[in-house]
Amino acid sequence: METSYLCFWFFIFAPLLFGSSTAQMPGFVSLDCGGEESFTDELGLNWTPDAHMVFGQTARIAVANETRKQYMTVRHFPADTRKYCYTLNVTPRTRYLVRATFLYGNFDNNNVYPKFDISVGPTRWSTIVISDANTIEVIELIFLATEPAESVCLYNGNTGQPFISTLELRQFNGSAYYTKYENQYYLGVSARINFGAESDAPVRYPEDPFDRIWASDTVKKANYLVDVAAGTERISTVLPIDANKDERPPVKVMQTAVVGRSGSLTYRLNLDGFPGFGWAVTYFAEIEDLAANESRKFRLVLPGNPDLSKPIVNIQENAQGKYRIYEPGFINITLPFVLSFKFAKTPDSTQGPLINAMEISKYVQKADASADGEVIASVVSHYGPANWTQEGGDPCLPVPWTWVECNSDPQPRITLM
Repeated sequence: METSYLCFWFFIFAPLLFGSSTAQMPGFVSLDCGGEESFTDELGLNWTPDAHMVFGQTARIAVANETRKQYMTVRHFPADTRKYCYTLNVTPRTRYLVRATFLYGNFDNNNVYPKFDISVGPTRWSTIVISDANTIEVIELIFLATEPAESVCLYNGNTGQPFISTLELRQFNGSAYYTKYENQYYLGVSARINFGAESDAPVRYPEDPFDRIWASDTVKKANYLVDVAAGTERISTVLPIDANKDERPPVKVMQTAVVGRSGSLTYRLNLDGFPGFGWAVTYFAEIEDLAANESRKFRLVLPGNPDLSKPIVNIQENAQGKYRIYEPGFINITLPFVLSFKFAKTPDSTQGPLINAMEISKYVQKADASADGEVIASVVSHYGPANWTQEGGDPCLPVPWTWVECNSDPQPRITLM
């Protein structure tokens, strides 16, 4: 997007832009969609209602066993051809996690499970498919901000009404989640697993200062299955872990692990958004006190990828000591929807493999913004702000505003208003 486009957008939507004054910490935004008042939740996160929005309707829901205030309301939109957008204040050249959640709860009393699309700026992010009225759908995207504002839009309501429960923005520090492809791709988070967790509860803020949600491997979820064969053991430590490098997983996650006492650990993951090209990282920390004559060496065994199975992992050696993090990974790997793999000890190892955590994301190709930033001021001057505030985001992508026509160029332009 061109600077003039975003500057004008900022002033039009100033009431919708949330800076650090309302965030838990710099770069934190927690929007309670359809909510009526600000509040602080049990984690210490500050939630702000989106009542300053000038479009959409709100509804309250009631879901058994769900008491968190941020999920008691939704904001929903007509099932039409418009885009309905939130605009978030960001800092250029900074990486963020954006998270959207959707709890249907039969808010419209129609018992019709909605299906609609969501985008970030001009880029289509995902299709939201509701299949259970009482289950929270969660999607996450990691992106490098290039402009001072970013839009998140709901559109293309094929079934039911587009709606949203919460929208969250979390800022990363330093080089976390840097990839050499970040100018062309976002990272669509598919799996973030805390192996060896001591309870079903996910680990997130404040244990994770970036408020990533690390799902416990004790929860039976559709998106991953862990083969807990004979010999698989859960271990933990209370000693601190030096995890202050690279993606900086929380210490609490690294203090637990699973060990394959029989010599292997086997997994199967259902990866949302795949098949495709992805980014995958495994997190290891040696949290057992091995004797001088003991060793832990193992390989990743990935069917169909023998070359990836050659490197040997020796956690204590790779991390240069115990209770220190080692995070090998693949910055560009082709993965299927159903990923089966295992870690297997080498013949000269006395101990079976160990893993603490894992993250997998799919590359989401960014779309170039339309080439019409310079005409926005004249468009709004001609049509008035009412049309602008009904539809936000890019005027042409991923779908055009209902009151304009765009050509089909890779970087489209408005051809008719």
